[in-house]
Amino acid sequence: MTVPDQPDLAEDPASDTARDLQAFLQLPEGVEPPPQLLDAFWAYEAALMSDDLAALGAFFAEGPDVMRGDANGLLVGRDRIDRFRTGRGGAPARTVTEIQVRPLTETHAYVTSVNAPDKGGRGLVTQLWERAGDSEATPGGWVIVAAHVSAPPPAMDTRIWRALGSPLVAGAAAGPLAGATVAVKDVFAVPGHRIGAGVPAYLAESRSSRLPADALALLLGAGASVAGIAQTDQFAYSIAGRNGAYGTPPNVAAPGAIPGGSSSGPASAVASGQATLGLGTDTAGSIRVPASYQGLWGLRPTHGAVSLEGALPLAPAYDTPGWLARDGRTLLEAARASLRESDQRGVDPRHAVVSARLFEAADADVRTGLAGVVDALADRGVFDSLEPIDVPAPADLFRIFRYTQSAEAARHWSEWIAAHPDALSDDIAERFAWAASVTAEDEQRALADKAIAREAIDEALGDRILLLPSASSVAPPLDASGYRLQSVREATLGLTAVAGITGRPALSVPLLELDGGPAGLCLVGPRGSDVALVETALTWVDALS
Repeated sequence: MTVPDQPDLAEDPASDTARDLQAFLQLPEGVEPPPQLLDAFWAYEAALMSDDLAALGAFFAEGPDVMRGDANGLLVGRDRIDRFRTGRGGAPARTVTEIQVRPLTETHAYVTSVNAPDKGGRGLVTQLWERAGDSEATPGGWVIVAAHVSAPPPAMDTRIWRALGSPLVAGAAAGPLAGATVAVKDVFAVPGHRIGAGVPAYLAESRSSRLPADALALLLGAGASVAGIAQTDQFAYSIAGRNGAYGTPPNVAAPGAIPGGSSSGPASAVASGQATLGLGTDTAGSIRVPASYQGLWGLRPTHGAVSLEGALPLAPAYDTPGWLARDGRTLLEAARASLRESDQRGVDPRHAVVSARLFEAADADVRTGLAGVVDALADRGVFDSLEPIDVPAPADLFRIFRYTQSAEAARHWSEWIAAHPDALSDDIAERFAWAASVTAEDEQRALADKAIAREAIDEALGDRILLLPSASSVAPPLDASGYRLQSVREATLGLTAVAGITGRPALSVPLLELDGGPAGLCLVGPRGSDVALVETALTWVDALS
């Protein structure tokens, strides 16, 4: 088929030139395209290429039922589609090469178009159009009620990965994790590769590692192979998942929302099926938060239970390796392979505690939804007792954590940052600047308060399992305001600090799906109960199903 020259879509899409493109329009024999449908199609393409947000919005039907899907997931509802488009920054330039139209009724038509992006490859767009009535905004009143976009697959999504292999590093020939692939957060040493920590200037000065980090060596010894090195928030100093240098990894569980950080790359790789396991770190919640936002299992083990040799530090008093997986069984195998059996202890799965203060720190939908999950577990008889307890206020825990973590982060990184001005994104630079302002007296007061808080939490929990929200909200949208992100950060860190301050293991389990995305229920157990905590959660999930 000969394809005529593509018209300039910035010009009138209903021009004779555009209509001439019907030469490569495909319709069943004897069928004519519905009146003005093609005018609407070309007007939409013109708006897309010029990134005219108002026009693009008008081409989608109003209401909660309109849909748009792509490789990153499905958006349902006009509001979510508009928010996605606002944060996208325009669509790649392309040339339409073929259009297939199948009229369904007088008011509905199915349109599939093939396009050739300027960067190469072929894309496919499928749309269900509806004639909604006369409209000044759209030719013939045609609007889109459902669309699916298939872009040419990238060789590597650099928002998720810094390096990929097949595999990048092979694991042992046999073992409990044989066949598993690992997305390694870019703070761990990987043989033959450099550590970048999400900062191009740091990567440029790094040297290749000869040996794997201890936490990675354990997984390799159990048979897992390294799929690749995954992106992280800069120096792992965030729980949002955004990186100004490499972009924001997609959240397939909540399209148009942030992925959660700083183990954002490993989490997105696992959630999208590009890796079996994510090896990350958790200082402030960087395993639990992306797990909650992306519907994954995520375990922060007992502090100090897994060596951090070969991993970049942020705040050693809180840093710990951790794992992300799509299912609890895989996570259990990773924990068993990485933790010394002699250091592990059991936990009574029938005795749990909850704190109203901790639940009240979460948004209403998360608070109510997770309370319903806990009630459902109780109704199924998994508890002999579910007792309310009192713990320090989350705001106080956040303050303690913030000062003590920040002081450590500043001690480790301030000299490098001073020698590399403008190397960091604004948000991370501001965080380090605040950290540098923490005085020795501030830190000592916070450390004294930390000891008191740790003792109070230990006394309240004893050997029982604490249930609380993994994060204070579902994943905020990509275009959330700085104020919203900061308020979510503070509320979430007030929850995650329970495990950080006490050094206890904390497990996020994907047990709730809300309109805005998934939310995890967190189980905090006695120190050394890491494996038993995952086993307990698996039993509870079975009870719910």
